Amino acid sequence: MQIDFQDSDDWRFISDQVMGGVSTGRVDFHAADGRHYATLVGDVSTENNGGFIQIRRDVDGLPASATAMVLTVRGNGAAYKVHLRTRQSERPWHYFAASFDAPAEWTDITLPLADFVPNKDHLQAPVNPADVRSIGIVAYGADYDARVEIARIVLR
Repeated sequence: MQIDFQDSDDWRFISDQVMGGVSTGRVDFHAADGRHYATLVGDVSTENNGGFIQIRRDVDGLPASATAMVLTVRGNGAAYKVHLRTRQSERPWHYFAASFDAPAEWTDITLPLADFVPNKDHLQAPVNPADVRSIGIVAYGADYDARVEIARIVLR
């Protein structure tokens, strides 16, 4: 299964402002050099109990045989996260997370599903691929200028 960024309607931008934070940002969609990609850019601020910007897409499960996500990314060298919300996620802030650094050149980053860590005690690890309801690419948890570009996500 491959998830791409050709249809921008599949993705939505969300920031900590939904809960009183002050982070700002946006997502832009591009087509260049034979690929479609999204650019998540913004100012992440932990002021006022905030600290995230993200793009998120709903999915109806991932292939049951999936053991890893391979992201094609580039960015400003900062750390980013992938958040997976599952059927166990009762609230928007319940998710499984894995981190990656976004290098300056297009790079494939492999994130084994077994490495995704639940952020709440009631979420049972490991992630069950068939239970995944959304995928988020997130700039999170620190004060920094975010810039990450994502061209595709391949489940293998």
